[in-house]
Amino acid sequence: MKSEPDAYSIDTLKNDGETLWDGIRNFQARNFMRDMKKGDKVFFYHSNCKPPGIVGLMEVIDLKIVDPTQFDKDSKYFDPKSKPENPRWDCVKVKYISKSEKILSLPQLKNLFNGDELLVVKKGNRLSIVPIKNEVAKIILEKI
Repeated sequence: MKSEPDAYSIDTLKNDGETLWDGIRNFQARNFMRDMKKGDKVFFYHSNCKPPGIVGLMEVIDLKIVDPTQFDKDSKYFDPKSKPENPRWDCVKVKYISKSEKILSLPQLKNLFNGDELLVVKKGNRLSIVPIKNEVAKIILEKI
């Protein structure tokens, strides 16, 4: 799961303890989030920074929460097409597990994996949420 560190960082999550992962407005990313299960471990990835990369680990603690930002006209995530009786967007709640001792940068990830193994390194991928196969996750866990 990606977030720009100036919008929401691993340090902010560490301080907060847990948060709603809201504001997802891409149907494919939303659907990947809908496939999550309670207890799933999730890599926290800082994007749009230097260097981008995996900075920590979190855990999914609640599922299928209606994303409140879609109804907030003052939110940049407001969606006028979404209605309370039929919301288009939902989110999960995650809790902080750990911050990596060092960032596992995008260039390092590209050296370890190809785009078929890890979507985040695939050229043109801009999704904020992507699934990771268990065998890939085990390798990443050894590196962070």
